[in-house]
Amino acid sequence: MIDRRVLGKVLGLGAGAAAVSPVGQPGLWAAQPASASTGAGSGAPSTASSAVPAAGPGAPAAFARPRRIRAGLLDVGYAELGPAHGPAVICLHGWPYDIHSYVDVAPLLAGEGYRVIVPYLRGHGTTRFLSRRTMRNAQQSVIALDVIALMDALKIEQAVLAGFDWGSRTADIVAALWPERCKALVSVGGYLVTDREANLRPLAPGAEHAWWYQYYFATERGRLAMEDKTLRHDLTRLVWDTVSPTWAFDDATFERTAAAFDNPDYAAVVIHNYRWRLSLADGERRYDALEKRLAARPVIGVPALTLDAESDPFTAPGGGAAYRDRFTGPYEHRTLTGIGHNLPQEAPAAFAQAVVDVDRL
Repeated sequence: MIDRRVLGKVLGLGAGAAAVSPVGQPGLWAAQPASASTGAGSGAPSTASSAVPAAGPGAPAAFARPRRIRAGLLDVGYAELGPAHGPAVICLHGWPYDIHSYVDVAPLLAGEGYRVIVPYLRGHGTTRFLSRRTMRNAQQSVIALDVIALMDALKIEQAVLAGFDWGSRTADIVAALWPERCKALVSVGGYLVTDREANLRPLAPGAEHAWWYQYYFATERGRLAMEDKTLRHDLTRLVWDTVSPTWAFDDATFERTAAAFDNPDYAAVVIHNYRWRLSLADGERRYDALEKRLAARPVIGVPALTLDAESDPFTAPGGGAAYRDRFTGPYEHRTLTGIGHNLPQEAPAAFAQAVVDVDRL
């Protein structure tokens, strides 16, 4: 049995903090259970397999100095934990976050024997472009190709891919277009492949409100704010506060991640990503064939486990029903109550458990 006091320290849960537990193991992770349901049509409750143990008191509060490797167009900075010959898991962060979204997930998975790779996405942290002439492009297919290049450089033929936000989208794309490289998938928010045609149509006002920064970045005021260190710092902190309303993170936790935003290409990459989604910026023609395939909303046939964060303003209602038809292989869905957008850092044990479970689907 897991010592709840130790688990509480690992998860950073204070009095009254929200947490989750897999259905069928009430109270194992913490006090408040998550609702969870399968997406396979059986209607039966989801049950987790053997529980991932909490990391001990000696678990790292931060990653060691990131490693570096040349991969494709980039010199990629990444953290690595676990046995070098263990089955690979690649954890992908979102915006405005960095590798520390997985600072508690990685040691849990390493303890289960996985080789855990957590890269800085292009424009973040210690990742750098190899050439000044390379377009600071952040269209969706390019970031997925970065992951393929990283796997090639690390000689990883196949991995479990797990992510949220930009990371979910990227993992979804790899799983859809290069299924032979993706053993299984954990995707927070479900099927997030960008549909640029659909993005031209307005959403309900409440949904549009949550995307305020996307429209801000479409303006020159937004671009200038992202290039200004102080304004960028305050803007990203506001996003954290807004999209994770139940997460009682401290200033040091945010500042540790905010250091990754000082990358010289950060503003250019972020602005291009959001403008490209709204068809306000062009991508590169050499990726047109991939984007055409993605526009057709390709299905994902690898084993997949999708996670919804109940307190995330971007979580669609319906328990994953809106994207269930995009997953044609073994599939499971879980909703985590009391958890916001940065799900891996807010609920690391539940995220790690999802990785272990999808690997066994």
